[in-house]
Amino acid sequence: MKSPLPVRNGVNATRMRMPEEGPWDTAMAYVLDRFNHVDPDGIVDRFVRGEVKALGGDVVTPETPLNEHTFIWYYRELPVEDRLPVELNVLHQDDDLVVVDKPHFLPTTPGGMYVQESALVRLRVLLDLPDLVPIHRLDRMTAGVLLFSANPETRGDYQLLFEKRRVQKTYEAVAGVREDLEFPMTVRSRMIKSRTYLLAQEVEGEHNAETLIELEDTRMGPDGAVGLYKLSPHTGKTHQLRVHLASQGLGIMNDPFYPVLLEQAPDDYTKPLQLLAKSIEFIDPLTKQPVRYDSKLKLSGFPSGN
Repeated sequence: MKSPLPVRNGVNATRMRMPEEGPWDTAMAYVLDRFNHVDPDGIVDRFVRGEVKALGGDVVTPETPLNEHTFIWYYRELPVEDRLPVELNVLHQDDDLVVVDKPHFLPTTPGGMYVQESALVRLRVLLDLPDLVPIHRLDRMTAGVLLFSANPETRGDYQLLFEKRRVQKTYEAVAGVREDLEFPMTVRSRMIKSRTYLLAQEVEGEHNAETLIELEDTRMGPDGAVGLYKLSPHTGKTHQLRVHLASQGLGIMNDPFYPVLLEQAPDDYTKPLQLLAKSIEFIDPLTKQPVRYDSKLKLSGFPSGN
């Protein structure tokens, strides 16, 4: 269902479903009642200015009856956001695909308190590409290679690669070292989303999550030995890599969730989660040629060599 309102300042218009009936004579009366905690004059002004539209582009006026349209679209009044002190870098751009290095702390898409401060909105504005959409996602606290579709006509070709698991992804993580573990190792488990705040957990049952873990290097840090791990997920469950490392007693450095859930606190930009989406490779569905994109970022928690 295509929005009748274009992307504005990198942000999509919001769609709202109208009730078929109720005590409201007009669509505007329903919106005012539903959002009675919002400035009513601002809502009325949007209807008066013709900034509320229905499917096909019909303008929804202050007098439009409630049941005249099933859906309406409007622009949200966005809160003022402080710019996050992180930057993203474009690794590749063509008419169909944009590949970036997403930094830690920047969400992939708008949500909650982050709207303009998301990789999607920043890129739409920076590159003047209002049709840009992410092909996959990275957690806000995870950095690394992230792909966006720039062409709606070829978007499905790239999305299908992920749906069919025809993409090979590798990650790097910094965690402690255990002498009693042998690498490489494959961790398999059954994972579900926990009812606990934002967490995932392992439960008994047939496994649905699988990760190959390899130890690439070890060095001495200020608090003892740390390892640089290469992670190759064969599935894509929420927080899979963080959970699988923690299950081996190798909680990722600066992870506030696993193995122990810490109290919620403001972001500490000096201590990013030491997890990086290092590379992604696949057969390009348009050129039929193998391609690989590598992050240029480094994990700060792994000491540099002498």
